Amino acid sequence: MHDSLPNATSLVGQIKITAINVLQPRSGATLIRVETDAGIYGIGPCHGTGPFVRAAIAALEGPRLPHLGLIGKDPLAIDVHFHNMFYAYPQRSRVIGVLSAIDIALWDLAGKLLGQPVCRLLGGPFRDEIALYSHCRGGDFLSRDGWRARAQEMRDDPYGFRAYKIDIHHILHSHMQEYIPGIGPRAVRDVAAAYGLAREALGDDIDIIVHCHNELDLPSAIQVAQAVEPIQPLYFEDPLAPEFTDAWMALRRTTRVPILTGENIALAEGALPFLQNQAVDSLQPDLINCGGISGARRIADLAALYRIPISCHNVSGYVLDMASQQFSASVFNCPLLECRRTAAEAPEATGEKLVIRDGKMKIAMRPGLGLELDFDYLKANRADGEPWWN
Repeated sequence: MHDSLPNATSLVGQIKITAINVLQPRSGATLIRVETDAGIYGIGPCHGTGPFVRAAIAALEGPRLPHLGLIGKDPLAIDVHFHNMFYAYPQRSRVIGVLSAIDIALWDLAGKLLGQPVCRLLGGPFRDEIALYSHCRGGDFLSRDGWRARAQEMRDDPYGFRAYKIDIHHILHSHMQEYIPGIGPRAVRDVAAAYGLAREALGDDIDIIVHCHNELDLPSAIQVAQAVEPIQPLYFEDPLAPEFTDAWMALRRTTRVPILTGENIALAEGALPFLQNQAVDSLQPDLINCGGISGARRIADLAALYRIPISCHNVSGYVLDMASQQFSASVFNCPLLECRRTAAEAPEATGEKLVIRDGKMKIAMRPGLGLELDFDYLKANRADGEPWWN
């Protein structure tokens, strides 16, 4: 059931935020719920344990900076709250994720109060469905037979994805996100062979994203780009450390392979040097990491000035799926959206879940984020020792 408020617009300016509560499920993103005295709430996702998130919120609402907190204030003053959370008193590191979730929850709440989907509040949807890319499963990436079986599974996926990320760490026999100081010519040959087998097995009708997690140094990234250029990947993702440095420009000058980064960027100022220097072909902000919907909107607007597309990094569960699709629908320069292969299952959802077919996700037009949460499921699947919404 959706929250509803008769004649909600007549109460705009009178409704106040009363609490910000937290719930950590057994798996998936921790959820933040912004409550109001009208009985309507908004929900947003974030990383971190329940105790960590509650501590971050307590600091925001504590006596040190009472003028910056949200409790007792108008939930529709979203830009004011965004400024106060991220700029009036600058935050860093994992706390940005907590504040991003609050921003997402405020947009969900605003949509419910006004009876509109978030994409309409953001200016209206440019599309009613959005193309997706998903993830290839691991295994022996140097086996031709293995690739034939894997490719058949990917082509037979019931949701019809037409683009997949293929992780480089399986080929390098390394841990995901672990920095590798120089990979050497033998490893580069393995990279060329593995992605060549992937292209051979998948054919030309499925796009491949060479998926890194910032593991490479510059010389290695240049060699990998050269090794995968023959398969014409859709993108070479996150090869270098996340922050902008001259290394990104050195890589840009040495390859024709399209470069993608951005899931670890926080706020528009983190994206700006990549855009100003034309260092990448696309940015991939994550709503949880970049300042929520308000932060991602600023990044998208900047990217549009440089005619650079964006796509949302999106791997953190049903609530982020719904927030990412609402945001993506409202952005002209956002032609793609990341999506987990199991996203449509959404056990924490009830009613109409995510609608995915032919490699595209239908944009929900229900109020707010369009969430249909199963609170009985969430209550039964809390993390050990986690209270029910505080």
